Amino acid sequence: MMDKAPDPSYAGMVRGGPTESDEGTLVTGVGEGRRLEPPTFQDILHARAVVRRYLAPTPLVHSPLLSERLGCTVYLKCEQLQPIGAFKVRGGIYLMSRLTPEERARGVVTASTGNHGQSIAYAARLFGIRAIVYAPEGANPLKVAAMRRLGAEVVLTGRDFDEARLACEARAAAEGLRYVHSANEPDLIAGVGTYALEILDEVPDVEAVLVPIGAGSGVCGTGIVMKTVNPAIQVIGVQAAGMPVVYESWRQGRLLELAEGYTFAEGIATRVAFELPLRIIRERVDDIVLVTDEEIARAMVELLETRIVAEGAGAAALAAAYRLRDRLAGKKVVLVVSGGNVTLETLRWAFSVYDASAAASR
Repeated sequence: MMDKAPDPSYAGMVRGGPTESDEGTLVTGVGEGRRLEPPTFQDILHARAVVRRYLAPTPLVHSPLLSERLGCTVYLKCEQLQPIGAFKVRGGIYLMSRLTPEERARGVVTASTGNHGQSIAYAARLFGIRAIVYAPEGANPLKVAAMRRLGAEVVLTGRDFDEARLACEARAAAEGLRYVHSANEPDLIAGVGTYALEILDEVPDVEAVLVPIGAGSGVCGTGIVMKTVNPAIQVIGVQAAGMPVVYESWRQGRLLELAEGYTFAEGIATRVAFELPLRIIRERVDDIVLVTDEEIARAMVELLETRIVAEGAGAAALAAAYRLRDRLAGKKVVLVVSGGNVTLETLRWAFSVYDASAAASR
């Protein structure tokens, strides 16, 4: 599978997915008719007070090598060093801390390609809550094994995240479980937004932050923090060219669904855009950049040169920085390394892409 070329075509995109409501109430996706309102900056400050009880701040490291190559001052926010190897654990902890006693007693169910599922499994164990995770049949085996080690019941079903999500939603409705959406959750977004506060703690004069986009919680939390503190800070999202549904939804101003799509970077692989993230992205994010799987693979190898192991999604921000080199020239730039859960098979493939690119440029 790893030698499969990404499919950059999105001619099969159709209107679909979750629906919108003028009153701001989610029709599908979260369940129980709960209102969807974006978290505020104050919500994220409150989340930090909770999250810091369980997680230490992750390093923000300056990279002289990447700074020289890109012509700007590059910092890497190392979220791959979280206990689950990804930023999403912040959101899982904060969301679980906010559940009602009734919701905790019923248990939670979620759908994930791996990192979100790990975050829910980790936080559920922390708070003594039953957790069920639906993942696609081809999910990263490292992430599946990690979820099971954390005590979650893992159900593998469907060809991709969105098919697993539909099965998950059906079980939540049938058994009365608290369905935890991967993005349509204000508390989840508030929790992951705490890493943006840490960025400002260390580089208050940051000028641009590049963030990979899957479901969208990370870029949303970043946008809320940065645009509240300093609207001049550029917040730039990154999607895979083979699965650009958030990019196209943002560009067209409406929710879209992909009929087909492919990227090896499962952390940013989704065929459906979601209400709450799209609303925040349109208000708080300056731009979204598309990068190819080959560009992501090369970025993974370059991060290894800096002694950072990143999965595909975690390297997407660096791939985008190369595309935006002229725009970022001379600026202070933070690249969010969102996760580091990568298999040896994927690393070998990334090296083969890097070597082929180097040979072609000689």
